[in-house]
Amino acid sequence: MNRVRVASFNVRYDAAKDGTDNWAHRRQLVAGTIRYHAPAVVGVQEAMSHQLRELQAMLPAYDWVGDPRDSVAVGGEHTAVGYRTDRFDCTATDTFWLSETPTEPGSVGWDAAYPRVATWARLDDGDPLLVVNTHLDHEGERARRRGIDLVLERLDGIVDGEPVVLQGDFNCVVGEPAYERAAGHPLADGRRLEDTRGLADHRHGPTTTRTDFHDLLPGMGIDHVFVTDDLNVASHAVCTDRDDDRYPSDHLPVVVDIDR
Repeated sequence: MNRVRVASFNVRYDAAKDGTDNWAHRRQLVAGTIRYHAPAVVGVQEAMSHQLRELQAMLPAYDWVGDPRDSVAVGGEHTAVGYRTDRFDCTATDTFWLSETPTEPGSVGWDAAYPRVATWARLDDGDPLLVVNTHLDHEGERARRRGIDLVLERLDGIVDGEPVVLQGDFNCVVGEPAYERAAGHPLADGRRLEDTRGLADHRHGPTTTRTDFHDLLPGMGIDHVFVTDDLNVASHAVCTDRDDDRYPSDHLPVVVDIDR
């Protein structure tokens, strides 16, 4: 059995308006949370360039892949995939934009408020694993639907029989259209994508994945991890780690143990 721990974590961009909850007060807590749970693979959302550099420095066991969503803003947010270099080699990776022109950096699709991207990485530790990490738009319903359709279309074109992890901040809850498009999505070889919540032998933590840094925000389980149904899901956890002052982000990390 080859167990892999994966995590999806929206780390919240560095916003001055967050005051004492901004990145300067949270970065050690974010890095410490990842270090403690020790996923072999972690997909982050909203990590600006300097935030990703700081995570690289604080978490030297990981390498990161993924391009920023903005074509000109040096501080552009990444939807990056990090992987432990003592476990995996990355044999291929790409970032594409969730828009009508997916190869055009900075392109904004449909009714989205901002550019949105997906990054995929083919990882190998003797057994290949395809990981796709995305962040759907928070305002545009059409952009969420068309964005996840594009992610699934690209996934269909690159998957080559290996197990798949699709994860990220979908900005929608279970039952909403973008979620429903991913849940049960059929691959050409007959396998399907399934929500790890339903596949897990053990579940832990709240149903929501959102906070205001200090309290949980109920009814907002918008961070999801899907896997192909040839995998066994040992556990699915929404982790409520915090220090005396705050949660590490306005999202909770989702940590999933899978067996290949």
